[in-house]
Amino acid sequence: MTVLRLTLKISPQQRLDCNPLTPCKLAGMSIAEIASIPIYYGKKKLRVDEIFTLSGENGSHIVFENSNSKLDCIGTFMQFGEITILGDTGTKLGFKMSGGNITCTGNVGDFAASGMIHGLIQIQGNVGDFLGGAAIGERKGMRGGTVIVKGNAGDRVGDQMRRGLILIEGNTGDYCASRMIAGTIGVRGFLGAYTAFGMRRGTLLLSTQPTLYSTIQDCGTHTLPFLNLLLKSFQQFDTQFKLLTIQRVQRFVGDLAANGNGEILVIK
Repeated sequence: MTVLRLTLKISPQQRLDCNPLTPCKLAGMSIAEIASIPIYYGKKKLRVDEIFTLSGENGSHIVFENSNSKLDCIGTFMQFGEITILGDTGTKLGFKMSGGNITCTGNVGDFAASGMIHGLIQIQGNVGDFLGGAAIGERKGMRGGTVIVKGNAGDRVGDQMRRGLILIEGNTGDYCASRMIAGTIGVRGFLGAYTAFGMRRGTLLLSTQPTLYSTIQDCGTHTLPFLNLLLKSFQQFDTQFKLLTIQRVQRFVGDLAANGNGEILVIK
């Protein structure tokens, strides 16, 4: 596989919109053509070669080296290929992506995987608020695909999530699965306040029981056959979740205040 390396050579004071730098948008372009692409830097535009040192060959794999939290929108509308981010990155990682793989070795900003339709995002560090949630002005969060977070996540994980899988090995902030419509969220660590607020459907798989309010109803301890299929689906991913061997879970349903049929499954 040919690899195009983009090494950040400036210390950006403004935010950089990396929306144009995906394998599908760069397909068939020469290195010289890529170097001349304008990138928004705050209110002005800079050429790619004013921001990055380019090396390698253009293909289906892009590597961002020396990346930091000022680089926004990496993988936006990505359809195929692979992106590797060596370092941190900013907001809207994988925004509305419909295919391909993204791996980030550092931390990620807010709204990662917002509107995601298909593909795989792997985050080695922590992630900000609204992971898989609806972006400002949008009514749909994540709609498919898989996100794996090795660290912690912020508030509003899966807000208005409609489909897909989010697996978080660390902790989450407040309002996890808020207004969730469908999909699956797994959390190995602790959760903040207001878990499943306004949850309508979907599954929340937890290792520890959070504080739940009165509109989330306890349905007792169960052995659920479908969990075997869910656990088998985790085997294809590099995550602690594939080590789970669940026998029984404590099942809760709600949020009944939103006429919800969502379920919270706490591993016993």
